[in-house]
Amino acid sequence: MSLLQRVGWRRPPASVEDVRAIARRRLPRPVFDFIDGGAEDEVTLADNRAGFERFRFQPQALTDVSVRSQRVTVLGLELELPVLLAPAGLARLAHPGGEVAAARAAAAAGTVFTLSTAASASIEEVAAASKGPLWLQLYVWSDRGATRDLVARADAAGYHSLCFTIDVPMSGQRERDLRNGLTIPPRPAGSTLVEYARHPAWVRHALLGSPITFANFLGATPGQGDGAVALGKYVNSQLNPSMSWDDLQWLRETWQRPLLVKGVMTAGDARRAVDLGADALIVSNHGGRQLDGLPATVDVLAEIVDAVGDRAEVLLDSGVRRGADVVKALALGARAVLVGRPYLYGLAMSGEAGALQVLRMLAAEIDRVQALLGVPDVRSLHPGFIRT
Repeated sequence: MSLLQRVGWRRPPASVEDVRAIARRRLPRPVFDFIDGGAEDEVTLADNRAGFERFRFQPQALTDVSVRSQRVTVLGLELELPVLLAPAGLARLAHPGGEVAAARAAAAAGTVFTLSTAASASIEEVAAASKGPLWLQLYVWSDRGATRDLVARADAAGYHSLCFTIDVPMSGQRERDLRNGLTIPPRPAGSTLVEYARHPAWVRHALLGSPITFANFLGATPGQGDGAVALGKYVNSQLNPSMSWDDLQWLRETWQRPLLVKGVMTAGDARRAVDLGADALIVSNHGGRQLDGLPATVDVLAEIVDAVGDRAEVLLDSGVRRGADVVKALALGARAVLVGRPYLYGLAMSGEAGALQVLRMLAAEIDRVQALLGVPDVRSLHPGFIRT
């Protein structure tokens, strides 16, 4: 019996939404909701998807599309497709392979994997396992020494870029997690006990295997151990509400390789980040997981592209689920996009193979849109292909 048959899915997944449905079946509800959910009323989470639906294509007929290319250059990296993997904390909740499996999938697809500061695999572990380009997502924390240590480790491990995330002075409130009583590590109890009991394979790997914890901070809490509870408290204590533009300037002086700023949602912030030395910007509302009520990223993309011109590359994340979404973002000025939840769904479905399948699925959709739209090379996309 195939894996898909074992999870009750009789046909191969045809879209990211199909993969999401499989992930929903394979994971206990509290864990799936941790991956899938957003902040508070999830207004921004929903608008990220609705934003793409507000845009329509304008095709360029009778264009020779017999040869098509998705290759793009991002911060000097030649990538096979314009889809990168975004940072996502504690990916081993989705699958035992976690960040290592995702990084290998990205390398196999010819694209970038971005490791979260709050990952369940360390900077060094992922670097040793992956042959592809790696970025490290970074917060400038209350303890400047801890931040400096992460930067030094990324440099020593050969990470190509740092991705400074600016939209987490404190953690957003994710009410699905509160309602589910989710803890890290998950502790089956009360009404959720049945949910975990229905997923014995997940329980065996996640709760009975090697502990899931914040791997980049092992040893950070002397006398309290390296469990997720102790390290989780440490991570939360380091979130920095005093973070300012001075921190970006410090990071630019400290890190000599490419530097991205993630979480940019206004033209003013975009210009200031570039003035302070950012090489690239990621238009992002944290996938709707931080401030609820922010606009969809695709709705503010064009104004940010216009604000920085050719002074910096602009990327987009949040809400990308289709190859058509990728094409729309590129037509509106993004150099590439990042996806987070889709590859986590893929991990939940079948580990590294599932994450790679999601990337190949998106690549096939991009290719089909290119052909039907009249775009032989994604680098030639421009706003004339889009109407609202």
